[in-house]
Amino acid sequence: MDKLLEVNELTKQYSQGNVIARVILTAADHVSFYIKPAEIFTLAGESGCGKTTTAKIVLGFEEATSGTIVHNGKPQTRKEKVWITEGVQAIFQDPFSTFNPLRTVDSYFHETVQNFKLARTKQEAIDHIDKKLRLVGLSYQEFAGKYPNEFSGGQLQRISIARALVTDPKLIIADEPVSMVDASLRMSIVNLFKKLRDELGVSILYITHDLATAYYVSDRIAIMFRGNIIEMGSVEQVLMNPRHPYSKLLRDSIPQADPKLRWTSTVTLSELEQEEYLRRGCKFAGRCPEVMDICKGVVPADLSVDGVLVKCHKYSDTQKG
Repeated sequence: MDKLLEVNELTKQYSQGNVIARVILTAADHVSFYIKPAEIFTLAGESGCGKTTTAKIVLGFEEATSGTIVHNGKPQTRKEKVWITEGVQAIFQDPFSTFNPLRTVDSYFHETVQNFKLARTKQEAIDHIDKKLRLVGLSYQEFAGKYPNEFSGGQLQRISIARALVTDPKLIIADEPVSMVDASLRMSIVNLFKKLRDELGVSILYITHDLATAYYVSDRIAIMFRGNIIEMGSVEQVLMNPRHPYSKLLRDSIPQADPKLRWTSTVTLSELEQEEYLRRGCKFAGRCPEVMDICKGVVPADLSVDGVLVKCHKYSDTQKG
């Protein structure tokens, strides 16, 4: 199978305000992408771009307004989301909110083993859990009987990853998994993702605003802005030679090593976020340094530029002519 997960024309709308002054915001606007077996695919963009909303719908935590999701050739439906437990697991941003502070962390692992009937005896369960913990550089003896507050943030995030691995998933959805981890430990986490891909054949949907780790860990990447995928392709093509003006701005916001240059170019979330979501035409037109008249009223089409999907009028035939 060449596609493990397919997301087709996924749309999610929210209403704000009251009956008299109701506003419809489209948090995900006809989002389409796929993930291949043993691939790390990244959804990247600033806060409020729609990447986490997309992840929640893929996981079944929220209902899509329209669109389809297919996993292993099996469509997700409102009534049937069993496929989520048949090989899809999630890792979230805050490892401390993942675990109840009043429960020992090993109890979660034993509960999963029991629910999925992964062991016949207690010792088999311990051996199975220990095997998963060793994949992330820990052991059963190190964490048995301990509570979440007895671990560092980095340790607890690695425990979260081990917990996701207990059911031998083929797809892990990681939503900002390193944003709350100390900078010195981030590379150990992303290196672990590469190890899972290379040694176990696990695919990862990596969701982040951090383009530095995205570049290091990803095979392919999609840049999102206000609910739209505005550029998608191999990580080398998109981040080393970005076509869309927003992708260029986002890439240039990565801090430089020289402290004098560190803050010369930054991206800040617009104070008029709702206005951008409701804007006709290109959502980025209000901030784009290359804006044209057509951008303000016509939604750009998805165009292929050297094998990269780009949602931008500057590449359309009408503008070239």
